[in-house]
Amino acid sequence: MFRIALCLLLLAPSLPAQTGISIDLVSAVSHVQPGQPFQVGVFIHHEPGYHTYWRLPGIVGVPTSIAWDLPKGFSATPLQYPAPERTLMFQIKAQGYERDILLWATVTPPTSIKSGESITLRGKAAWMACAQSCHPGFKDLSLTLPVDSSAPRANPKWAPVFIKEQATIPQPSDAWIATATEHDKKLVLTLSPASPEARPISNPSKIIVFTEDGWIDTDGEQRITSLPGGAIEVTLDCDSEAYMAKRRPEKALCIVQNDSGWLKNGSLKSLSVTPVIKR
Repeated sequence: MFRIALCLLLLAPSLPAQTGISIDLVSAVSHVQPGQPFQVGVFIHHEPGYHTYWRLPGIVGVPTSIAWDLPKGFSATPLQYPAPERTLMFQIKAQGYERDILLWATVTPPTSIKSGESITLRGKAAWMACAQSCHPGFKDLSLTLPVDSSAPRANPKWAPVFIKEQATIPQPSDAWIATATEHDKKLVLTLSPASPEARPISNPSKIIVFTEDGWIDTDGEQRITSLPGGAIEVTLDCDSEAYMAKRRPEKALCIVQNDSGWLKNGSLKSLSVTPVIKR
């Protein structure tokens, strides 16, 4: 299915440019200051029933990307993504987004640009939007900003969106300890509270494990068992077709999502864990 999705993306020039989404290039700041990095984002509005994909979709899908065409002397970091969510391509579980989202990058301008000028950032966005059918697309995006020697002000419309999305980035926490064992194509991930800051898990069935490297089959069953002392055990299918590396991973690179939060104050909904896999 991943190969089919990729082939559809390559055929995108013959297909409608936008189906299921609208996509725009936006800025976190009101103007550009010479030599000072600033953030720009690819904002995606999804029509009802449609979704796009995280940077690693799983066994199906193609991630949203942008190929930059920046003015001379400018540079941009790789595109960053909010925490993934579970989406369905037909009935196949994948890692993506149904809500409106913002992907972002940090752009660094040269010191040689002059106050009073304006600069235009350009890039070609590519994506796969799916509902009952899948629609790959491309769009040339552009954004023009003035140049001023003063410190840039926050864009009142978009800066809060950047802050909100960046707050979803998965983080590790000393409040939880993760271990992992693997046997017969099953990975057992155990999470145990390690400090009073750990929030008790009230509804284990709502927890979802996402893979950062494709070793876990995103469409596989995730069986969750409560253990004594507030720990949980998640049994996952592994050795999936989406895993592209030649060697089995040494660590389980996972994001464990808990909408109630992993900390007592309700924060940290996406916990990043990287335990060594015992085989």
